[in-house]
Amino acid sequence: MYDVIVIGGGPSGLMASIAAAEEKVKVLLIDKGNKLGRKLAISGGGRCNVTNRLPVEEIIRHIPGNGRFLYGAFSVFNNEDIINFFENLGIKLKEEDHGRMFPVSDRAQSVVDAMLTLMEKLGVEVRVNSPVKEVLYAEDQVAGVLLESGEKISSNAVVIASGGKSVPQTGSTGDGFPWAESAGHSISELFPTEVPVTSAETFIKEKTLQGLSLRDVALSVLNPKGKAIITHRMDMIFTHLGISGPAVLRCSQFVVKAQKKWNLDEVIMSLDALPDLKQEELFQDIQKKIKEEPKKAVKNALKGLVPERYLLFLLETNEIDPSDLCASISLDKLRAFAVSCKQFRFTVNGTLPLDKAFVTGGGVSVKEIEPKTMASKLMPGLFFCGEVLDIYGYTGGYNITSALVTGRLAGANAALIGNARK
Repeated sequence: MYDVIVIGGGPSGLMASIAAAEEKVKVLLIDKGNKLGRKLAISGGGRCNVTNRLPVEEIIRHIPGNGRFLYGAFSVFNNEDIINFFENLGIKLKEEDHGRMFPVSDRAQSVVDAMLTLMEKLGVEVRVNSPVKEVLYAEDQVAGVLLESGEKISSNAVVIASGGKSVPQTGSTGDGFPWAESAGHSISELFPTEVPVTSAETFIKEKTLQGLSLRDVALSVLNPKGKAIITHRMDMIFTHLGISGPAVLRCSQFVVKAQKKWNLDEVIMSLDALPDLKQEELFQDIQKKIKEEPKKAVKNALKGLVPERYLLFLLETNEIDPSDLCASISLDKLRAFAVSCKQFRFTVNGTLPLDKAFVTGGGVSVKEIEPKTMASKLMPGLFFCGEVLDIYGYTGGYNITSALVTGRLAGANAALIGNARK
């Protein structure tokens, strides 16, 4: 018999087991994989972006999937508390662009090791290679878990920290959703977020721009009326299947949502390669360059405006031969070219599947969870944390912040139940 059982050895599960064990209760952490912290070890490109130092308001703005649910949780334990937690463990952190916090060592494994060492010190029992078959409920409350091996383990408090369905090689294969449903919870439809976007445009199929990176562009997802639903200003890259890179990953969930909302096969995106210039300003600028060098080839007169491959592509798209002399190009064509620089529109037809996404959208409905304890409102003794919940943010330390904060609350409050029932 354990006071608390935590299922899942990702960031939220490790944090939950630590928080529970700090309350001096008997804690068991179960994971189906052969080692703990696998998702943590590959996060942030193997450097582990442990949290983000932006103000709480900003962090919540960067969690478009139910981020507001976390206000209550942040009032108990927040990103500054995460920073203190790791510094107290001897993991020195440094701040990088956009508030992202990394270990000074640049080694994700050092973060995992520090958490595992603390768990050992606190007496958390760990079982790896032990897949859970189901969470057991009796008399309308949690009774324990049943392992695939047939072994039953009793407990009055169970924390489900089994992750979503993205990055399945780390063990996130959606195991927790049926356990939640059997306790009466509803699961919001799962979909990929922070994922490359696909397109069937000719220039994608013919690999015209494949491998081309564009820096600091403004990328928008448009609604059927041509208005931007969302715009992100970051870098992007053209791939053999579509587009990727930071701006694209952030726009991806809005592509999925637009397809669903308006029942669309294709969604229009708009790319502004020169977000600091107004369209008219850019047109005047281009006109001036052309007038100054009438005998020069247009591709040479406009060199440096945008990366060369993209320049040639936009000229050809607007039926301008890149080697034509400046003097021969009509004002109409120049204006159309200027418009393309500012709003090159193209269609996309979806994203790569969930198993290729960095983050899972959807999950256990947060309406059925107590926001300051992560306790189920439907089943006494059941707690949820991390990506199994319908909370999803952009990359940049926001999802891991949510995982660690919800893990902390779930573990600490599960321990109170374990203690109370002794």
